[in-house]
Amino acid sequence: MEYKNLGNSHLKLSQITFGAWAIGGWMWGGADENDALDALGAAIDNGITTIDTAAVYGFGQSEQLIGQAIKGKRDKLQILTKYGLRWEDTKGQYYFKTVSNEGKTLDVYKYASKASVINECEISLKNLGTDYIDLYQIHWPDSTTPIHETMEAMEILIKQGKVRYAGVCNFDTALVDEALKSFPIISDQVPYSMVNRHIELELVPYCAEHNIGILAYSPLQRGLLTGKMAKGYHFNHGDTRPMTGYYREPNFSRILDFIETIRPIAQNHKATVGQVVINWTLQQPGITSALVGARNRTQVMENIKALEVSLSMNDMKTIHKNLNNLVLDK
Repeated sequence: MEYKNLGNSHLKLSQITFGAWAIGGWMWGGADENDALDALGAAIDNGITTIDTAAVYGFGQSEQLIGQAIKGKRDKLQILTKYGLRWEDTKGQYYFKTVSNEGKTLDVYKYASKASVINECEISLKNLGTDYIDLYQIHWPDSTTPIHETMEAMEILIKQGKVRYAGVCNFDTALVDEALKSFPIISDQVPYSMVNRHIELELVPYCAEHNIGILAYSPLQRGLLTGKMAKGYHFNHGDTRPMTGYYREPNFSRILDFIETIRPIAQNHKATVGQVVINWTLQQPGITSALVGARNRTQVMENIKALEVSLSMNDMKTIHKNLNNLVLDK
């Protein structure tokens, strides 16, 4: 495992970050608590020092599981979490309706006022069983709250020692620029994968120029790029993936066909398709760390082995040639 500084900070992250959305169960068709704890333990024991979660993942469940897993190991880890999605109130910008793991219907709002963020931080600290968060990130832009007000909360929390660094998520170049005028954020966490590369045009060059780290989430496109799915794949009840654009036809079939062009490369390296995809992601310009989810120990160990793959220039050319031939419907 290699480790990189995030942006211009002293926060050093593992190349692979444990993405903890799936272990919260919400939107993934549930999760097994024992498997989740085993997965977290395997990640920590095998060099993954960075764990990324959010208050909304399982509505506290993901953070609470992480809190159990990091006991006695906190000083060796970087804990990243997110704020700004609220489901207990109706303030802010309405986002969507969802169902909790317990079957309760909830309305989620984007809300990142100063008071709300400070309150959220206290809840996350309690869930995580820690007294500080290494990187605290706004989950989605909130159109009802000025960015400078949200960043005022970051300044307060950092002065109090409850947060080490501030970051943003899902911000485009203009929003990152606006945030930087209010506070020295160090990172932007954005979706990035072989089939979702829009950040390469503007955001990557901007972040490189301003020394802002990029945390790439969904590099496996929520499991679609693992090479483990086939046409007619069965999804558990509550799994929202079939409703997303990449899983709808004709995109689903087109991506599966593209994956078959990667499989010979994976076989040549005695690796899985998913390992090739993760390795490719880490080699792309501007990417500090790739957030890769895992729901059990086996998946964690598969993800880590991606670092053993050594893609040649010919491999990369083949991948990019086939990517350029992949056409997806919007």
